[in-house]
Amino acid sequence: GCKKSEVNVVYTRWKNLKKTSDMVDGQVGFYRPDNVRRVSVEKNNAIVKILEKSKREIYPHRNLAKEQQDRLEEIQRLSKEQRRSEEKQKRIAIMEAKMEQEERSYDHIMTAEKMASNQNVKATVDTSAAEEFEDDFFLKKIFNCNSCIL
Repeated sequence: GCKKSEVNVVYTRWKNLKKTSDMVDGQVGFYRPDNVRRVSVEKNNAIVKILEKSKREIYPHRNLAKEQQDRLEEIQRLSKEQRRSEEKQKRIAIMEAKMEQEERSYDHIMTAEKMASNQNVKATVDTSAAEEFEDDFFLKKIFNCNSCIL
């Protein structure tokens, strides 16, 4: 409390209060000083004592605030879990699509080791060399033997 016997009380609307970042804590200014009313009040100890005795402080219901905070955290946790599960499902779907695309792709079939070149075929005037190559190819496929010499 104030130890002075007389203090000035300032009345103004909140719109008239001016507070800037360079001001000290507790210091305010006014946009329109003519809208400010100052009243000088003397201290009356009897009234102050009665007010102090009848003073009652009411605190907000802390349990209610705690329950609301817990509920909010629970909702945030559930939404985070749902978002994570959706992301996981998307990743799984993308991986499955890639695997299906690889299965449908001919890249694993068309490798250099599995291909044969026509440079190995001896060129002749007639088609006998090509026929021999085709026969060898089909026989290797039938017997499933790539290293067989026929």
